[in-house]
This record gives sequence, structure tokens and C-alpha cells, in this order.
Amino acid sequence: MIDIECVVQSKDRLGESPVWSTAEHALYWVDSRGPSIRRFDPRSGATATRAMPDVIGSIGLRSRGGLVVATQTGFHTLDRLDGGEPASVVDPEAHLPENRFNDGRCDRRGRFWAGTMNDHRRDPTGALYRLDPDARCTRIRDDIIVPNSIAWSPDDTIMYLADTYRGVILAYDFAAADGTIANPRPFVDSFARGRPDGSTVDADGCLWNAEYAGRRVVRYTPRGKVDRVIEMPVSQPTSCCFGGANLDVLYITSATQRLSAEQLAAEPLAGCVFACSPGVRGLPEPAYGG
Repeated sequence: MIDIECVVQSKDRLGESPVWSTAEHALYWVDSRGPSIRRFDPRSGATATRAMPDVIGSIGLRSRGGLVVATQTGFHTLDRLDGGEPASVVDPEAHLPENRFNDGRCDRRGRFWAGTMNDHRRDPTGALYRLDPDARCTRIRDDIIVPNSIAWSPDDTIMYLADTYRGVILAYDFAAADGTIANPRPFVDSFARGRPDGSTVDADGCLWNAEYAGRRVVRYTPRGKVDRVIEMPVSQPTSCCFGGANLDVLYITSATQRLSAEQLAAEPLAGCVFACSPGVRGLPEPAYGG
């Protein structure tokens, strides 16, 4: 039995995209519907919040400091959480006003990957994009309903991507040198209780996936087999990442959206950030090079 601790009572409508900064010893994540970016310092217990002008899907660290941000209006950079305005990089879907960015993550070559989704209907109008350090933006694949679970194997040969509303996590062959994917195949396509949301990969190459509406986080082996399950005190865990001084703390975000008054009363910690020590270590979070 793994003990789960609520470390931030943030009550996020849609907590997402947790990333751990080893340089700052701090956790960043977003409340997509806030919309806002949050930062938690576990040493002091302090939490800072930065309001954002648009619905925000995901963030990544930047090698020069600050963050890369994917929102309703495309890719942006933000130099500081406590000041300055986001700088627009590119909006690849300005012609699709109903779409917004959702899950995103940096690869180990300094590129930021993020997927889009229709924010009004569950139509397959979303796509996966790769933002290179020189700000070139490439559309990688389309026909996506809700993109999630972007992650890579430790040896950079496999990339994972979930389509939440199709109920599948896909594995792709990943060419790290040029940032291309090929040979999609189901990695996990059976979920007994919920739907696949955000993920992270540990140092053993296992994928940890937050099962939205499933009240659990599941660790899958590189062959897609269930290895262990963490039962959550909330029904809507959304994503996870490893942090802490030894990268052995699993942080888990969650959401309050779409919960009734009765459900919220039964889940007083919904929308909060949780932490546990699962007995394995994660990998350092890569940073965007632009």
C-alpha cells in the first residue's frame, strides 16, 4: 500500500502538465481552466500562481530559464512567473478557433511536443506538433480527439501518445535525431475504470499513467502490462511526474471539472496536487532549447 499525501490544496478545475525543475527544486503545473501556471516549493511549502490570458494546456522548462507554454493561441515563451508577458512563438491553428493545445512535453533534443483538441466538441480535429528550438513548427500527425500521455522511453527509441476519448495509448518508433515517429501500435487499449490521461516514464522504462475518471495511477511495463496500481482519493487524476532531490517522489495533479456538488462533497481533495514515494526513480525533465 502506497501512502498518498495531499501537498497542495490548489482545488484546480483542471490541473495538468506537472514538470519538476531540478535547478529550482520546484514543481510547476497548470490549471488549464484557471487559466494559470502554478509553482510549488516543497522545502518552504509556498505556492505561487500566475494568471494566464488563455486556456493553457501544457508547459515545459526552457534551457535559458522560464517556460515554454502551449495555450488556446499557440506556443509562447514566458521568461518569469512573477512578471513579464508571454511572448508568442507561433500559432499553427489560428484558422481553427475552436481548437486549443492540450498535453505537451519536451524531448531530450530540446524540442517541445504538444497536441491540440477541439475544446467544444469531441471531434477528431486535433493534431500533434513539434516545436524545434529554432521555432520551426511541424505538424506530425492529425485525426486526434484529445491528445495526452506524451512521453519517451529512456533510450529514446519509443514515443508514447494517448488519444483519451479513443481509450488507447499508442507506442511509436521514435527517431531522436530528426524528431520523427513511425509504426504506431497499441501499447494499452483496455481501461477497466477510466480513460488514459497524462503520463511519465521512470528510470526503469515503465510508463505511469493517470487514469482520468478511474481514481488511480497505473504503472505499465515496457510491454504494456500492468505492474502496479496507486489508488487515489479523487476520481479525476490527470497527470504525473517524478520530482524531489532524488527524483523518487511521484507528483500527481487532479481536477474538479464536471463533478457535481454531491461528488465534490464526497471528494474534498479533488483538484489538489498529491505526492507519494513509489520506490522507483524518474528521469530528469528535459528542457526546450528555444
